Amino acid sequence: MVKRIVQRVKLFSSDRKEFYLFLKGLIGFYPQNLKLYDLAFMHKSASTVDSQGNFVNNERLEFLGDAVLGSIIADFLYNRFPQEDEGFLTKTRSKLVNRTFLTNLTFEMGLNVFIDAKTTSSIKKSHIFGDVLEALIGAIYLDKDYQTAKFFVIKKILTFVDLNEVEQSDSNYKSQLIEWSQKNRKEITFETVEEPSENYKQPVFKAVVKINNKQLGSGSGTSKKEAHQKAAKEAFGKLKDL
Repeated sequence: MVKRIVQRVKLFSSDRKEFYLFLKGLIGFYPQNLKLYDLAFMHKSASTVDSQGNFVNNERLEFLGDAVLGSIIADFLYNRFPQEDEGFLTKTRSKLVNRTFLTNLTFEMGLNVFIDAKTTSSIKKSHIFGDVLEALIGAIYLDKDYQTAKFFVIKKILTFVDLNEVEQSDSNYKSQLIEWSQKNRKEITFETVEEPSENYKQPVFKAVVKINNKQLGSGSGTSKKEAHQKAAKEAFGKLKDL
């Protein structure tokens, strides 16, 4: 209790009170190790030198935060989408941890105001802002623990994401498979056969997808599109076997 009171007195008497109070409102608790959070917002262009002659900036915290963020997102997606395969989970995680997304999020959260940087780099082309968000996650992890960092990511970062929209945009397996084949210079073909259904009211389409003439997936549906999507989804899980 005494330690907590001393910490709050220290926070309110600091010349960086505005910054610390902003953090408290954002992360939901009073930061304890204030130096960690100061460091998280210090870009290498504003580096200081410690007593041993080492440059001090947020790069190490950014490295740590990147790993923590990736782990939390992977765990979240694994439980959020129990029916999806590795390809979907990997691509969705990439969308949620890419620098453009993190940079935009930094501005939406108001973190950009407090960044300490001395650079002429273009804001839109710079990784400064996304790096700061990752460094902040690293600071929370060190100041508290993994569960606190996880709570922050899920309750603060993922609230800016429409996961239903992400799921729909990533469910076009045929498009993704074609993109993969073009990137890896593989020949891809979809073959479809229409068959009458048992009730003769709606035809059934059966499709197979071949890559370099090797069948990797099959699927059926009441439309060619549905059959192709199911075949492509199955093929995604076998790409590693090529």
